[in-house]
Amino acid sequence: MNSTADELKVAEDKVDHLLGEEYEHAPVPMAARRSAFSVTMVWVGFPMIITGAMTGSILVLGMGFSRALIAMIIGNLIMLGYVGLLGHLGVKSGMNFGLIASQVFGKKGYVLAAGLLSTLLLGWYAVQTGITGALISSTYNLNYVAMTVIAGLLYIGITFVGVRGLHYIGMISAPLFVILGVWVAWHAASTTTWSAIYNYAGNNGVATMSMGMGLTVVIALFIDAGTVTADFNRWAKTPPASFGATFSAFPFANIVAMLVGGVMTAALATPNANPFGADNMFGYMNKMQIGWLSVLAFLFLYINLGSVCSHCLYNASTGWSRIIGTHMRLMAVVLGVIGIVIAAGNVWAFFIQWLSLLGIVAPPIGAIIIVDKYITRPEVNTATADWRAPAFIAWAVGSVVAFIVEEVMPGLSTAVSAMVVAGVAYWALAALKVRKLQTA
Repeated sequence: MNSTADELKVAEDKVDHLLGEEYEHAPVPMAARRSAFSVTMVWVGFPMIITGAMTGSILVLGMGFSRALIAMIIGNLIMLGYVGLLGHLGVKSGMNFGLIASQVFGKKGYVLAAGLLSTLLLGWYAVQTGITGALISSTYNLNYVAMTVIAGLLYIGITFVGVRGLHYIGMISAPLFVILGVWVAWHAASTTTWSAIYNYAGNNGVATMSMGMGLTVVIALFIDAGTVTADFNRWAKTPPASFGATFSAFPFANIVAMLVGGVMTAALATPNANPFGADNMFGYMNKMQIGWLSVLAFLFLYINLGSVCSHCLYNASTGWSRIIGTHMRLMAVVLGVIGIVIAAGNVWAFFIQWLSLLGIVAPPIGAIIIVDKYITRPEVNTATADWRAPAFIAWAVGSVVAFIVEEVMPGLSTAVSAMVVAGVAYWALAALKVRKLQTA
């Protein structure tokens, strides 16, 4: 057994030497940091995806175009602040999310936060991989399971390369999306007027989604990866480079993707449109029945969703490798295979429910870290206690309030509620502790 483990470690070390160290268990040294361009390519290729366009379509169908646009802008500005602050912690310390979370939740307690987010990100990888297989299968009459397995294996390969793999897929995916996405939006818009698009009232002329729900959908789309943003931003050399990379994703790339789907949906005004079926930019390109465009659409889908899937798998693998004490690349293979199996079971069909879950459990984690590292304990840079009760109490309070908001007050945003309540609860607990120490 020991011999096998030693051989595996030697093999992993050789791969790391060839492809580069990923620093799962230690801060990224300045000498290993990457250029501002590289970190930007990692981030810009993440949200500029067809799933973002589908989300834009869902928002426009449910809210009408003008209200959906407001939700996109506000939601993305919230994400800019949230991810920007968490990313700054990564570039300042060089630490990944797991290392930072251990200071806030405890040396043992961080496992719950990091394990949950890493598992949710694995689920997100499975959802996106399943969407790839479903769209390819329904469009070209190919076997769903086979297309899903092929997609998953390709995405594992990108992740295995490491952060430079995310850099390269972003360089290809983002420009391709801009070119095809802008063309689709423009082509669809040319069938009507911009005034009609802006005044589109929603599916069959009825707006059924509240502003709060719209904000939750926008925020929840990347709240899990946004919370573990230190996994990416720790590679930046300077805070401006980190913020610039974050800005390239939120609001820029995410709004571009959402607007592509939103403009197309409002322009076509298809009754009971299905963004997860044929009523998306991928389906639009194939409906043109132009041979070369269909081939390009096929390649585009694999490349584009390969970008988001590899990012999610990278985050999940980094998180679990830190928890288990192994290498990111080994976990990428193991988790990737698990994700493929889950994807083959049509997990992508629960997309909206997935966003709802993410909007409840993920935002409190980042809010607590922000309050801890910027307000209540900015001087603490090492993990001391095994478990830190205030962090878990605030997390529970934030999630419970978000659940209540979703069930009782659907007009409000569960994601925003979770952030604000958890952050305030954690600050209040810290203030109470200080007061007790002063009066003792």
